Amino acid sequence: MKFQHLTILAAVFILGPVLLTSPGCKPKNIGSAVEGDAAGKTYVAPGKYDEFYNIVSGGFNGQISVYGIPSGRMLRIIPVFSQFAENGWGYSEETKPMLNTSHGFVPWDDSHHIALSTTKGEHDGRWAFVNGNNTPRIARISLSTFRTEEIIEIPNSSGNHSSPFLTENSEYAIAGTRFSYPMDNDGANPDVSINSYKENFKGTVSFIGINPESGRMNVAFQLILPGVNFDLSRAGKGKSRDWFFFSCYNTEQANTLLEVNASQKDKDFIMAVNWKKCEELVKAGKGQKQKVRYAHNVYDDKVHSATSTIETEVIVLDPKQFIDQGLVYFMPCPKSPHGCDTDPTGSYIVGSGKLAAVIPVFSFDKIQKAIADKNYEGMYDGLPVLKYDAVLHGEVKRPGLGPLHTEFDGKGFAYTSFFVSSEIVKWNIETLEVVDRVPTYYSIGHLSIPGGPTAKPHGKYVIAYNKITKDRYLPTGPELTQSAQMYDISGDKMKLLLDFPTVGEPHYAEAIPASLVSPKSVKMFKIEENQHPYAAKGEKEAKVVREGKKVHVYMTSIRSHFAPDNIEGVKMGDEVYFHVTNLEQDWDVPHGFAVKGSNNAEILIMPGETCTLKWVPDRVGVIPVYCTDFCSALHQEMQGYVRVSPAGSNVPLKWSTGETPEAGLPSK
Repeated sequence: MKFQHLTILAAVFILGPVLLTSPGCKPKNIGSAVEGDAAGKTYVAPGKYDEFYNIVSGGFNGQISVYGIPSGRMLRIIPVFSQFAENGWGYSEETKPMLNTSHGFVPWDDSHHIALSTTKGEHDGRWAFVNGNNTPRIARISLSTFRTEEIIEIPNSSGNHSSPFLTENSEYAIAGTRFSYPMDNDGANPDVSINSYKENFKGTVSFIGINPESGRMNVAFQLILPGVNFDLSRAGKGKSRDWFFFSCYNTEQANTLLEVNASQKDKDFIMAVNWKKCEELVKAGKGQKQKVRYAHNVYDDKVHSATSTIETEVIVLDPKQFIDQGLVYFMPCPKSPHGCDTDPTGSYIVGSGKLAAVIPVFSFDKIQKAIADKNYEGMYDGLPVLKYDAVLHGEVKRPGLGPLHTEFDGKGFAYTSFFVSSEIVKWNIETLEVVDRVPTYYSIGHLSIPGGPTAKPHGKYVIAYNKITKDRYLPTGPELTQSAQMYDISGDKMKLLLDFPTVGEPHYAEAIPASLVSPKSVKMFKIEENQHPYAAKGEKEAKVVREGKKVHVYMTSIRSHFAPDNIEGVKMGDEVYFHVTNLEQDWDVPHGFAVKGSNNAEILIMPGETCTLKWVPDRVGVIPVYCTDFCSALHQEMQGYVRVSPAGSNVPLKWSTGETPEAGLPSK
């Protein structure tokens, strides 16, 4: 009977979005959900700016997209883990190293969660961080250039879904492994039976250190933990700043048919970790060094190039060896929890069990008392489990179906997304009473309030990221666009203002006031500060150099020509490297560069920057090159030619700009 009940419950959860969005179940008069002056509240007049940047994960496209709020206008796609032909990310010689891993060149990933850097728990406008779920990675993006500056691979991890979550002052980005598995460190033997899950599979949580000045990351240490699945996390704030909290599911430690076998227990866990004590033990030399292999990739704006380094060591800490230090505790949480969110004061931790009919809210003060009193209900794999009633602030009763994620408005209210019942529910953090609910169209996953995960939410809006759109937009074949919906939360009642389509499958986003970001925006790179080894800082430095089978073209671009724009002496079998320097020193005047038939993408070069396109000719002939970015009225005239001769020919290497064949450049 229990198995049958769980099967039905799982079926309701899985089929819920289908049932809710089938033609017979669509809400009536969904257009009437938009009331009053909604258009006026989202209208941003020509020449005016949005109030917020909304930094949105791209899901399976491995990128980040940036939207203006309240307009919903898409401003930019930032390539991170995936090659991006629009600007040559992952195609140019300078950016290829950013996609290196211990598995080799991996030009794709699955990005879920955004974290914006904080100081004293408040957004500071410096960096954005995002996870790579598939090949475990974390990336750091500069909010002054809106470019990916660093990507670090995470060893001893598999399925980096639960990251990156920042401590109060961005000391660490914290990442848990979704898939517990046999560790891949060099001293282990991962060739074990899948059915030996309980004996051989372990989970890890990684602490990625962040330099407070440069933002540079390093794998500071890792915790070795029981073989459960880690989902979402938030660090504490204020009184709880030295702790962080992780949702855990599959405490059954199942390895097959998890929809049933990982839903057997009435409660799984929220894990509480005293990261400050962990840090102290590591600094005291109590951790163990393990041999591993992982890539660390860094892009440098001074040389406009990236480097990739393979690291070979990590420090691990086993909390069970320091049980008297009180590093890790589990708290029961119903049921298959997904969200784990801390309120702006750091006093309360909200769990969201996907299969639960309540929302449990835990009290940090009660957690500390239960730890001091050793008020345990038992041990789980050698680590203490605190009593549920001893740590509970209370439960939000009958809030909805399928709670996933909660954020806060800074006015004492929480907002939780409900996947199955397709709604956002607003409730009072202290009294735990539901005060409002609105439908979403349809099957909301995460939601985002500007500043919602910080100590100082900016409020005003909540944005729903929905999994299914159905009738919301014009049809585009079997797959419809992803959907975001924005609601006004400035009053007592939530009001739908806007639908806008999104790129990829957005999972989570953070919104930040434009006033914290736009004044620091980089407009161009100073040509005199360009330290790229192949930069040509003026047309007089343009040249072509042969080094054996490699031909290096030191090329400049300016409205509206390349220098050189005629090149001869390239031969079959050569590798040609076009190092293009954009001489412009004016904001928003990039130049593109492409070669006909190149087995590559274009490159897009910002003012003052140097980028390199590698080209291997595949035939004899005269090949056009041209600018791909419309830069002036004479953009069409911005082109050139490269003559490719047979291997072994005696055509000398020559180049020119503004010279005719009669002036000395041979025509044959």
